[in-house]
Amino acid sequence: MITFEVHVHPGSKVNRVGGLYAGALVVRVREKAVDGRATDAVTSAIADAFGVGRSQVACLRGHRSRRKYLSVEGEEIYLTTTLNELLGI
Repeated sequence: MITFEVHVHPGSKVNRVGGLYAGALVVRVREKAVDGRATDAVTSAIADAFGVGRSQVACLRGHRSRRKYLSVEGEEIYLTTTLNELLGI
C-alpha cells in the first residue's frame, strides 16, 4: 500500500492523471465538485491509472477539498514506480 497527496481540478474537459503541482499528483476530472461526485471520479481515475480495482483506492483525507490524501492497495514496488512515472520523476 502507498499513500500520497493529489491536487484535483474538477470540471476539466478530460479525465487525466499526471503531473506535479505543489508536491502533489495532479488529477483532472470532468465531474464538478457537487455531492462528492468529483471525489468519486478521482478515486476511479486513480484506480485506472494504477491498474487496480476501485475498491483498492481510498480517500483518507480531504473529501471536500481540492487537496486529497489517498491510499492505493497493491504491490508497493509497482505502485511506487507507477506514481513516479505519473509525477514525471
